[in-house]
Amino acid sequence: MKKKKSESPDKQKQPEASKDGLEELRVRIDNVQKEKDELFAKLQRVSADYDNLQKRTARQIVDSIGYEKEKIIKTILPALDNFEHTLQNVHSAQNADALLKGIKIIYDQMLDILKSHNVEQINALGEVFNPAMHEAMMQKTEKEKEENIVLEEFQKGYTLNGRVIRPSKVIVNKLTQEQPATQNEEPPEQTTNEYQVTDTE
Repeated sequence: MKKKKSESPDKQKQPEASKDGLEELRVRIDNVQKEKDELFAKLQRVSADYDNLQKRTARQIVDSIGYEKEKIIKTILPALDNFEHTLQNVHSAQNADALLKGIKIIYDQMLDILKSHNVEQINALGEVFNPAMHEAMMQKTEKEKEENIVLEEFQKGYTLNGRVIRPSKVIVNKLTQEQPATQNEEPPEQTTNEYQVTDTE
């Protein structure tokens, strides 16, 4: 009988080596799965934080606008109170001067309130016309005054933080330029000479 050949040591080690490889592969897969789960959990947390931030920011903007509105209204109320007192005392006022004085006080108070909110009136009357700050409603001619000077102001203009929010509506001085009489007479003389030359030929 033939003796069975004994298996080589390398062949005996192959099953053990393959088992070790599979075990290592399983460990790697488990590690990758854990990393994936951790990353997914972080992504969910970041997404939730971002949603909360958006909601909080929107709420803060609304609250801030509401606060600014309330602040502006509170600054206007004293002027409104003075208006009410002036209207109540119209009949008891001794003359028109007292009434005008009360209205002027309220007007100045309103300007001070606007200045506290960085709102300024645009100076237009007597200034050189500036299309960035003035809106020309019409033109007039006053020869004793310079060209493009604002003669009248229909409506006050205002700036907010240096930016125009309403231009001044104005009348602008436009001087008419008269042409010399010699310039108007020259073309007919040239035409007459040309006709004379043609007739002689």
